[in-house]
Amino acid sequence: MRGLRPRAGVALAALLVSLSSVPVLAAGRAPAHAALRSAARPGPDRFDEAFRKYSKRYFGPGHDWREFKAQGLTESNLKPGARSHVGARGVMQLMPSTFREVASRNPDIQRRIDDPEWNIAAGISYDHRLWCQWEQDSVALHRREFMFASYNAGRGTLLAAMQAARAEQLDHRDWSSIERVAPQIRRWRYRETLEYVRRIDRHLGAMDADGRLISSAGEE
Repeated sequence: MRGLRPRAGVALAALLVSLSSVPVLAAGRAPAHAALRSAARPGPDRFDEAFRKYSKRYFGPGHDWREFKAQGLTESNLKPGARSHVGARGVMQLMPSTFREVASRNPDIQRRIDDPEWNIAAGISYDHRLWCQWEQDSVALHRREFMFASYNAGRGTLLAAMQAARAEQLDHRDWSSIERVAPQIRRWRYRETLEYVRRIDRHLGAMDADGRLISSAGEE
C-alpha cells in the first residue's frame, strides 16, 4: 500500500481519537447515569427493616410486621415527606402532637417526626396502645380492624359506634356491626375510615411472605 499523505493521516488520526471517546454500552445495559437514577429511586421495601424492628419491639416476634407496612402504604405510600391538609406528617401520617405524646412515653424515640425511622416507630407504638385498649374492651377476632380504624378516626368515634351497635342488639365487638351502624355516627367520615381499613387489607394481600409487593393493590 502507498503511504497516506500527511494531511490525510492527521485527519484520520483525529477521527479515530474522536471515535474512541464515545462510550460503548454493552448490549442490554443502560447508561451509567440512567443506572444511578434508578438506584436513587426509592423502592417499596426501603423501610422494611424499620417495620420489622418496631413491630417486633412493640408487638412481639409473632406479629405480622407486614400489616404496618401495609398501613404505611395506605397512609403515605411510604413517602417520608408526605403532609396532609390537616398537618399529619411522614410515613405514618402522625400529627405532631401525637408524635410528641408517643415520644414522651418512649425515651428511645429521640429524633424528629420527619425522620422516617422514628415516624414509623411512633406509629407502630401508637398502634400498640390502641391494640391493648381494644384488648381490654374484649375485642378479639376483629381487633386489627378496630385498631386501624381508631388510628384513622379516633378511639372515641369507634366507642360511639360500638354503643350504637349495642343499641341495635348487634355484637358490638364484631367489625361487620360497626360497618352497619357507621352512618349513624355524627361527624364521622365513616366512608374514609372503612375504606382505609380495606386499603390496608388490599396492600397486605399484594405482598409475599417477605413483604415484597408482588401485585398491584389497585391503588392510583
